[in-house]
Amino acid sequence: MEQYISKISEELSLRSGQTLAVVDLLEQGSTVPFIARYRKEATGSLDETIITGIRDRLAQLQELDKRRKTILETIDTSGKLTEALKEKILAAQTMAVLEDLYLPYKPKRRTRATIAREKGLEALAQVINEQGDSDLYKKAKEYIDREKGVETADDALSGARDIVAEWICENEHIRSAMRDIYKRLAVMEARVISDKEQEGIKYQDYFDWQEPAAKAPSHRILAIRRGEKEGILRLRILVPDDYAIAQIESIVIKRDNAAAEQIKLAIADGFKRLLSLSMATEVRLETKIRADEEAIRVFTENVRQLLLAPPLGQKNILAVDPGFRTGCKVVCLNRQGKLLKNDTIYPHSGPDSEIAGAKKLKQLCDEYDIECIAVGNGTAGRETEAFIRKTDPGRTIPVVMVNESGASIYSASEAAREEFPDYDLTVRGAVSIGRRLMDPLAELVKIDPKKHRSGSVSA
Repeated sequence: MEQYISKISEELSLRSGQTLAVVDLLEQGSTVPFIARYRKEATGSLDETIITGIRDRLAQLQELDKRRKTILETIDTSGKLTEALKEKILAAQTMAVLEDLYLPYKPKRRTRATIAREKGLEALAQVINEQGDSDLYKKAKEYIDREKGVETADDALSGARDIVAEWICENEHIRSAMRDIYKRLAVMEARVISDKEQEGIKYQDYFDWQEPAAKAPSHRILAIRRGEKEGILRLRILVPDDYAIAQIESIVIKRDNAAAEQIKLAIADGFKRLLSLSMATEVRLETKIRADEEAIRVFTENVRQLLLAPPLGQKNILAVDPGFRTGCKVVCLNRQGKLLKNDTIYPHSGPDSEIAGAKKLKQLCDEYDIECIAVGNGTAGRETEAFIRKTDPGRTIPVVMVNESGASIYSASEAAREEFPDYDLTVRGAVSIGRRLMDPLAELVKIDPKKHRSGSVSA
């Protein structure tokens, strides 16, 4: 635990005593809010963000050491653990490096390299890997074994290359170099799957799309992944193949001979068949994590703005849930938010309907002494707001656009049905819009946070 305290303190620029206090409290079962609020004297007044960072980093380090222990035990059991390898595993600082070190010793499914080994070609692969000047074609003939399916020297060389390709793709130095290339140069490419254009019309912006993975914003990453999950889009992670292969060759190729030519063939095959897929998977995971974190940050800020929206207070409200074809549902609420009246107007269905709607609004404003009008910001919201503003109720009544995200969810909820059993969903939704203006917090807590979108009340 001491090494964790020291490392976390250094990374977060904290005193060791602060980190130790937080870790001790977490191990006692204390929650982040409890520590931040009630244990300031122990932590030196650390806020919840820092405490969460300590908690998460501690979990990462513990998981890393747990995995390290498992890997050491597995390799040791196989009899392949050397002191040099052990030192590398103990020094690994990230899970990616640790897994790279373990990869050559990890139990594998049956691969082309596995099949080549079963044919007795590993020794030939070692000859190629050493890049000596021996006559490879002559050497390969020694491994012809028709019973094992090695019919010719070319068959032997092909199988040996499969083994060499696997060795290269499992080398931690090469994987580290490729990881850097993918981090810098990877491009996300989305294409529409054939015959899915109409079905996936909402993803049309991504039917032929490319963007550097390092710069792609979270909303685009998540949208493309949804399109891929729904079977509309095909997502690929690409880097310049020639450049990546050249970088691997610069690390591996030491001579200019026949063996080096075989290794070049193995590099090209291994990169396209093995390494590029592995690196692409890592990029997909990293971009997903980044996109999720950004989405959570944006969501948090949006909800914060919604919940902190100032209440209008106790006013007689006329609330409008706007619509074109089905009309605008209108409700009148008293100062306690109680439903007094509901009606429907059709201001967007022609001049006569507009005049009738204006007359109805004036009548309701007078009858219920309306002090403010709330208009939902959904479909037909702006058009309905413009209609109301040009209506003359005979006195000045403020008109406010209200974010109606989630109102339809609330209107179909058990709570809404219990409160308004005799009214349909449109009436309940309009009531929710009016109450959001009176007291946003009291109304929004009735809705699952996942149903909220960005936006707030605006005059």
